[in-house]
Amino acid sequence: MLQPPHSSLQIAAVPAQRAAARDRDQDAPWHTEAVCRRDEAGLFFAPSKEPTAARLSREEAAKRVCARCPVMVECREHALLQPEPYGVWGGLTAAERRVVLARRRRREMELKKTPRPGRIAAAG
Repeated sequence: MLQPPHSSLQIAAVPAQRAAARDRDQDAPWHTEAVCRRDEAGLFFAPSKEPTAARLSREEAAKRVCARCPVMVECREHALLQPEPYGVWGGLTAAERRVVLARRRRREMELKKTPRPGRIAAAG
């Protein structure tokens, strides 16, 4: 499992973020450019027994950091593909990532059930 990109973490990104991602050196790992590398890890991961109001405030602050990050999309996809069970990654909390994954699974199931265009069912 990949370590969170910040040292002491992290679908649609804004077009400038996508352009920046394309222009980056393809040999460097995405997390080397993560904005959260300069922030405190505690912002992205909950302390034990954190009160709800404090958690919501901390998560919003972490999401603000993610919103200005040039690798937000890569971070989010990493967290969805792993899947990362804790913390704010790519601007999503663990609960929000579970919702995204459930929607993706549901969409995949629907696509498997939908007949492909151009195929005509045999009348019989």
